[in-house]
Amino acid sequence: MSTATAPASAPAARKPATMAQALRQALHDALADDASVHVLGEDVGTLGGVFRITDGLTKEFGPDRVTDTPLAEAGILGTAVGMAMYGLRPVVEMQFDAFAYPAIEQLISHVARMRNRTRGAMPLPITIRIPYGGGIGGVEHHSDSSEAYYLHTPGLHVVTPATVADAYGLLRASIASDDPVVFLEPKRLYWSKADWSADAPQGVPPLGRAVVRRAGRSATLITYGPSLPVCLEAAEAGRQEGWDLEVVDLRSLVPFDDETVCDSVRRTGRAVVVHESSGFGGAGAEIAARITERCFHHLAAPVLRVAGFDIPYPPPMLERYHLPGVDRVLDAVARLQWEAN
Repeated sequence: MSTATAPASAPAARKPATMAQALRQALHDALADDASVHVLGEDVGTLGGVFRITDGLTKEFGPDRVTDTPLAEAGILGTAVGMAMYGLRPVVEMQFDAFAYPAIEQLISHVARMRNRTRGAMPLPITIRIPYGGGIGGVEHHSDSSEAYYLHTPGLHVVTPATVADAYGLLRASIASDDPVVFLEPKRLYWSKADWSADAPQGVPPLGRAVVRRAGRSATLITYGPSLPVCLEAAEAGRQEGWDLEVVDLRSLVPFDDETVCDSVRRTGRAVVVHESSGFGGAGAEIAARITERCFHHLAAPVLRVAGFDIPYPPPMLERYHLPGVDRVLDAVARLQWEAN
């Protein structure tokens, strides 16, 4: 009788998957792995969400686990607070960025403060999923970049993926966290694709760790969420000018990874922060301040920002002028070179 052993199973085949599919898989796996996880929001059940991220989850897990709610964002988040107090892990979906504003009182007054208010006795493990940002031709209240409101609120984690793999991993990490997480999903990247397998999802990255997406020596482009593809394209285009640009994807705005960012800036001596939200009082202002405080003697030029204009989000036909693009990023890099001379 043969004693040959069976060959080891082949690794899971990877094929193109979208960020939307990875997010849905993360929710599916969290629901399957932990009975305390519940998903709730407007149209997340029968419709499967306005972007179909929750498509089919109610059929598989039932309406008690994936629940349609009334159109009342403050009520949705208030309900999630009560659920978390009783030991559940609610995952809230807000349909669009600006639709979340009616719930901001609940977020600031209760979600962000409960652990501190109870001296650690009552954490609120709530994940608040918010599609955000422009680039899809959306009208007013459908394209805001509202991250500055959340990162200014102590007690919240603020996370935003820019790749298919991170969409899965960061959402799983957020749901598992005992702290409340505002999970910002860049909606113009919902249909971005990468070779990815739900059977081999490449692990769960820790919250609060940035990653260098492209190594370089001339300057560091620091970005997150929807602006990562812009920065990678700018870095490639910059080669024609003789610039070797490093690109850092923050992934987490809170907690903030000072170590990775400052290590990069100390190597290159120059930094540009790129994001879609308004420049004044935006995330870039805090990032620039932190870099200046920690890396001042390594800087060959001031830290620059490329951001959306300080206006309400424009009509769809004008958003291409409002959103940071490759040309604006490269203009800032050119200014860095001039400042150093």
